[in-house]
Amino acid sequence: MPFPLCLPRRLLLAAAAAALVATPVAAQDTMKLGLVAAMSGQSAKSGEAIVRGLSVAIDEINAKGGVLGKKLELIVRDDESNPAKGVVAARELVQREKVAALFGGLDTPVSMAIVPFINQSKIPFMGVWAAGTPITRNGAAENYAFRVSAVDVLVDKALVNYALKKYDMKKPGMILINNPWGESNEKGLKEALEEKKMPYVGIEKFQDADIDVVPQLTRLKQAGADVLFMVANVAPSSQVVKSLDRMGWDVPIVSHWGPAGGRFSELAGPSGSKVHFVQTYSFAGKLSPKGEQVLAALKKKYPEIKTLADVTPAVGIANAYDAMNLMTLAIAKAGSTEGPKVREALYAIDKYDGLIKSYSKPFTPDNHDALTADDYIFTYFKDGQILPLTN
Repeated sequence: MPFPLCLPRRLLLAAAAAALVATPVAAQDTMKLGLVAAMSGQSAKSGEAIVRGLSVAIDEINAKGGVLGKKLELIVRDDESNPAKGVVAARELVQREKVAALFGGLDTPVSMAIVPFINQSKIPFMGVWAAGTPITRNGAAENYAFRVSAVDVLVDKALVNYALKKYDMKKPGMILINNPWGESNEKGLKEALEEKKMPYVGIEKFQDADIDVVPQLTRLKQAGADVLFMVANVAPSSQVVKSLDRMGWDVPIVSHWGPAGGRFSELAGPSGSKVHFVQTYSFAGKLSPKGEQVLAALKKKYPEIKTLADVTPAVGIANAYDAMNLMTLAIAKAGSTEGPKVREALYAIDKYDGLIKSYSKPFTPDNHDALTADDYIFTYFKDGQILPLTN
């Protein structure tokens, strides 16, 4: 049923996000799982990709009888990329909807704001995109934050290694979003460069809403930067590219995966294809049997998927698909939805043949991140598609 056109835009967005759930069944027969993610704004494609990955996994699990005799139901809330709204949404899902587990979305500041609440509530939390190192490495005595995604401290090493190999980098500079995600990567990049005994020529910060970063880029150019490390989501990353175009400065950009989260190729223009960025998965090229299976399921469930551009960003789909399967494996192994029992069961998972890789002991008490630096690939945009780079 269409939403009434007279509703305010905020209510329309909330209603649309709430409607993005798995096929409903009788309440007593369901196990509710929650997602807090950006479902509106410049990064809405990331939220859509996460929902699709979680939903396809849920369909497969429900077709096999569900978990603990119950069918799974996904309840989605839009955080609008706002930490305060993310915490409110997480509380509502846990306290009112009684979700068995919570999945996190795109933005590191949102996930970092939610983590203290989930640790206090002893609710398993599974990040599927946000890469901030402190999300899982949060110092809590009882840590309930897990992740199937990149982690900044490892990504930053991969960015440095790639820039050295690809561009023979000598004088790197950094252009970083001014928020906790930027701070996480500033620390990681400094450490990665220090390991290589390589100095950096400058660090510049900018805001989400900045429409011109020429002053910051000019300082990096005058300092002699021969490669830029970029950390920002879709809209601010596109402003960096457009500012470089206005300057006429053709400098290599090696980026975290922020550009993948939405309409980057549209917003950045033709020069967006010059940005090389990290991903954990691509549906391009020859796929594994699991990849073929998931892609076929996506096309069947979402008929609007016609080309590879329609499954961009694949990282959101793939991370979410594997995360849902790992979480439900743990719930089944625990024989319970009690948070402490599920947490212990996550540590007890031995093997899972996933979409991104075959997992072996993905989680331990000392490591809540299922993916490693060996699971990253470098990609770029071409004709709206995210494609792997050959070297």
